Amino acid sequence: MCTTCGCGHADGGDVTFDGAHGHVHAHDHADNAASTRLIRLEADLLAKNAGFAEANRRLFADHGVFVVNLVSSPGSGKTSLLARTAGELRHRLPLAVIEGDQQTSHDADRMRAAGVPAVQINTGRICHLDAHMVGHAVERLHLPRGGVLFIENVGNLVCPADFDLGEHHKVVLVSVTEGEDKPLKYPNMFAAADLMIVNKTDLLPHVEFDVGRCVAYARRIKPDLAAIELSATTGQGLAPWYAWLEAGAARARRAASPAAAAVAEAT
Repeated sequence: MCTTCGCGHADGGDVTFDGAHGHVHAHDHADNAASTRLIRLEADLLAKNAGFAEANRRLFADHGVFVVNLVSSPGSGKTSLLARTAGELRHRLPLAVIEGDQQTSHDADRMRAAGVPAVQINTGRICHLDAHMVGHAVERLHLPRGGVLFIENVGNLVCPADFDLGEHHKVVLVSVTEGEDKPLKYPNMFAAADLMIVNKTDLLPHVEFDVGRCVAYARRIKPDLAAIELSATTGQGLAPWYAWLEAGAARARRAASPAAAAVAEAT
């Protein structure tokens, strides 16, 4: 088990620094039996999560809800983007938000202030949301039939890549204040995502960040990864993001059961 978050991921073992070669080496001292038990435990954990995710997916489909799982490192601007999106789209689409953080309800409070229903999940030491948590959160939230449910995951580019929440798409945010090589450092997350948003483009004149290089790195990992450049602060580039969301919501409505589709069209 990962001793940092208890999420079931394997620790790397002891870490030492090789001063002669400038390399960090991880040493796993567990015997083969312990390693086998750890692998089995993680496989069981992910299999159990997959069952909950499938139940969530059926529920979302029955309601004609388009579900987006937003992932990023801390400080990339997920909440700022969501708050602006909520304020500008809530009159065009039904919206709701599930907020994931280790502590506080600040982000859910921001969503409610923007006029959108929101539920907070506090994960404590756990560094990601899982499908079971999301299922319980949905019980306290009126699903936006024919609209969009945003799930803002805990700020982390590692563990959330492995956990299906029942969403239609993972959307990964990077900001121009981060390293443009994030896709190469965290390839599993970019492989799991269907859209990459490059945020804070209003700061490009003040930082050394090559957007084209970042997108190229991401497409080394996933060649068909879509990319949108925008600024949640100024609003530049938000139109393609809104169009992507509206197209997804339309697809979810069409794929819903006839009864759910009729309700969605009427609301």
